[in-house]
Order: sequence, then C-alpha cells, then structure tokens
Amino acid sequence: MLSHACRALLPFAVSASLLAGMAAPAQAAGDLLVAPTRIVLDGRRGAEVILNNIGSEEATYRISLELRRMNDIGRLEDILPENATEQEKAALEMIRFAPRRVTLPPNQPQSIRIGLQPTENLPDGEYRAHMLFRAIPKTPEAGSEDPDANGLKINLIPIYGVTIPVIVRKGELKATAAIANAALMQNDQGKVLHFDLQRQGDRSVFGEVHVTRPGVAEPLLVVKGIAVYPERNTRAVELPLDAATAAKMPGEVLISYYEAPEAGGGLITQLRTVLR
Repeated sequence: MLSHACRALLPFAVSASLLAGMAAPAQAAGDLLVAPTRIVLDGRRGAEVILNNIGSEEATYRISLELRRMNDIGRLEDILPENATEQEKAALEMIRFAPRRVTLPPNQPQSIRIGLQPTENLPDGEYRAHMLFRAIPKTPEAGSEDPDANGLKINLIPIYGVTIPVIVRKGELKATAAIANAALMQNDQGKVLHFDLQRQGDRSVFGEVHVTRPGVAEPLLVVKGIAVYPERNTRAVELPLDAATAAKMPGEVLISYYEAPEAGGGLITQLRTVLR
C-alpha cells in the first residue's frame, strides 16, 4: 500500500498517503505506532485504531478527518472543504470517532473508536475520508531560552503525523482490475518497475503485487498496499528496485495483483509479459 501527499509540516513523516495506500500492518511516524493502517466499514459494526507511543517521553496527539483524492500517479492530494464533492462531504458527516485528542505515556496503547451515523438515505457507493493523527508539540518551558541570546530567535519544531483511510461501503459494490503497459524504467531515484493499474466498478481495489517467473513460486518482488480509489479509473504504479532485484527482472515474468490477506488473498488480475 504508506504516497499519496505531505502537508506543509517540518517534517510530516511516513504518512500513509505518501505511499498511496502502500501500508504495512502498522506504521510509525516519529514515535507514534498506528494499527491498522486501513479501515473498511459496512455500517453493521464499528472499528477501532490502536495508537502506541513507542518513544521515551509522554506525547499528545490530535485526531481529525481530512479529504484527499488520488491523482494519476497514486499520490493523495489534500482537498479543501469548499472543493469537496457531495460524496466527500457525506463521508466527513457520517464518520464518527472518539476521543479526538489523546496523551500517551511511553509504551501505553490507546484505542480510537470509529463508528457511523445512519446511512439509510445515502446512495449506494464507497465513501472515504482520511484520519489524521498529528503530534502536538510541547510548549518550551519558561527560561529555557539562552539568556545571553540577543535579537529574534526562530525555533523549528518537528510536527509528525500519520494518515489512514477510513472507507465506508454501502450496498453491493464490485470492482475489477487489470495491469497494462509494464516496463522497466529509470527515474530520479533509480530503477523501477512501471505499470498502469486499471480499475472498473463502483468501489476501490486494494492489494499487493507479486512478480514471479512463470513456473517458479519464489517471487522476485512483493509490494503490499497498492490501491486504486474510485475517483480514478487508472493510475500509474512505480515500484522501486534495488540493484540486485533490478538485475533479476529482465525476461518473462508474471505480474500478479492479489487481495490483501485479511480480505482473502484472492487473485484480482495477472499480466504475463516480457521485461527488457
């Protein structure tokens, strides 16, 4: 899946949106651990997210909902409220959560409960908002400034945050996917496996990519947490390759897109191609 994306914070670290849905079972930003990194609700029951402060000092976090849209390269871009669609506004209104602010001692977990307002009057479809967990910087103690310093002093304080998607599905929704235009390419960071991930239907697709040789079980590459959200019919995917993996890639391969294990792990789509 975490790209999809950083806000104007110094720094806004390891956001789930920075990786456009490429999420592990848990992720850290600064000293905050979050699990799970993706919530899907169908209205029948709620969910919870567990926060854990893995640092050595007490920390306070503010929790809020934001709107983000996926662009054609899989990045999640912030959407201002005045530019939101009716479906995006509905997502903000229906998703409820508590608490909205937590103070965590070191190694002390805290659950955030997530539920829904009634959705009977909403059209069938997939609704999504992104839950932001943002660290609140501590106020400097009085007298902590250098008593001999003269003039203006600017103190840059890092503010860390994590975002995860909260997805609400209403009705019997379906989606299919296809892989096209696979190729080995070079970008500013190095060698990548590029392909277009195409989606059809009325909900998002989410899963992991396996690259294998035909007839060989051991994968050349596995990348988890690849999503295409309903606002896009296709997105470009670029999977970074280290030197050793890049050297193994040329030749005939199977590029397979599977559901996430918690969704059953079934094959969504597969492409047999020759990489050069």
